[in-house]
Amino acid sequence: MSVDLVYGRRSVREALRGRREALEVWATERALKAEPWLADASPKVMLDRVTDPRNLGAVCRSAEGAGATGVVVPAHGSAIVTPAVARASAGAVEHLPIAVVTNLARYLEEVKSGALWVYGAAGEPGAASMWDTDLSGGVALVLGAEGKGLRPLVRRMCDALVSIPLLGQVESLNVSVAAALLLYEARRQRND
Repeated sequence: MSVDLVYGRRSVREALRGRREALEVWATERALKAEPWLADASPKVMLDRVTDPRNLGAVCRSAEGAGATGVVVPAHGSAIVTPAVARASAGAVEHLPIAVVTNLARYLEEVKSGALWVYGAAGEPGAASMWDTDLSGGVALVLGAEGKGLRPLVRRMCDALVSIPLLGQVESLNVSVAAALLLYEARRQRND
């Protein structure tokens, strides 16, 4: 795989809209103010070491369907876009920017701002219900690995924790199901 540097606002926008896999997008404050698409308020899904390619594909399919800005995954210990991911996403990976970042905790620290709130998905007591959480603005949702949840440093970088109310006997949901529920709750809140 070759890595190309794409620069210039229009070139970057088209590269993100196209089939390329974006590793990182850097923007100056001036560019963020001038180009609304760089600071898009649509939710982003950030996945903390989700290793199952089918789960990554299903998350991408839900993210694209819900109108999310993109998906962010760490470079190490995470599934990457492969033919299995593309198949599980039903082709959604072709229409959704997927960024690979070196360090997810550092990335979260860099993108957090008054316009972008970072919510970590957690099922434990103390996490606010998604029904009671304001997901109507700029939101980055962070979901943890299958069976492990969020890593401690990634969890600390979140502004708050959000949970999906479960009424049955199971303690958690599959990461792709949790992502879909949170993404569509954010979309519902924006449309109300």
